[in-house]
This record gives sequence, C-alpha cells and structure tokens, in this order.
Amino acid sequence: MTALLGPGLSVVGCSSGSTTVASAQEMPATPGSALTSPLRVGVADFAEVITAPGVRIIDVRTPEEFAGGHIAGAVNIPVQQSDFVEQVSRLDANGTYAVYCRSGNRSRPAVDAMRRAGIDSIYELASGTKGWAAEGQPLTR
Repeated sequence: MTALLGPGLSVVGCSSGSTTVASAQEMPATPGSALTSPLRVGVADFAEVITAPGVRIIDVRTPEEFAGGHIAGAVNIPVQQSDFVEQVSRLDANGTYAVYCRSGNRSRPAVDAMRRAGIDSIYELASGTKGWAAEGQPLTR
C-alpha cells in the first residue's frame, strides 16, 4: 500500500459512518489522486499507509486521551474543541490525511469538517485506537 500512496499522504482515523473499509486495490494509484469520499481502512492497511513519506496522522480525541497513548507521529486536533474547524481549514487541502479516534464515533464529524475545508484525500482508521491496540499495534506516550 505504501507504494500506492506516495509523498504528501496523510491519514486520518476513527469514524462511525457507514463508509466501506477499502482495500489497497481501491485506494488511489497515484499521490494526490482525489478520493471520491473518505476511505475507512482496517488496521493492517492503516499501519502501512502511515509509513508513506509525507503522510500526516491526525488524532481527533481529547488531549487527555492523546496523552494516554497515541499512534506514533500523530498530531492531536480534538474534534470537540471549539476551534476544530479553524484548525483543519489551515491544513494543506492538497495533502492526504490519516485520521483516527478511539472507536469511530468522533472521526465522522472530523472527516466531514475536513471535507468542507476542501480536503479530499482522507483515510480513516475504521476501528480507532481500540481496534489498533487489539491487533497488537503500539500506542506511544
């Protein structure tokens, strides 16, 4: 999957929406390719996506949850903060993002706000940090 994503890719995770989990074959073949909608991916695909150079990983949980353990390299932009929309509107609209939360409930509004800000390349971790940890992936403090 890393070869499919390329430079400038960012991943954003955690959603409770009904979007289908995408396989590597469904992901854009070239960096910067616009997605028709955010793609929810499983743990294995998310783990591979976030290794691509330039991928930005965004954790939309609370600062306390983030401090308790997060995916290495993630930045914390809490979706429930009053300035969330302002913060995501400052992101590079041409970038690709990997987004996650704890279980999927908070990433959907985060991804929706990012789409409204003009960001088209968004990957969500379907199972959040709960699924991430359950599959043996590390969280860092």
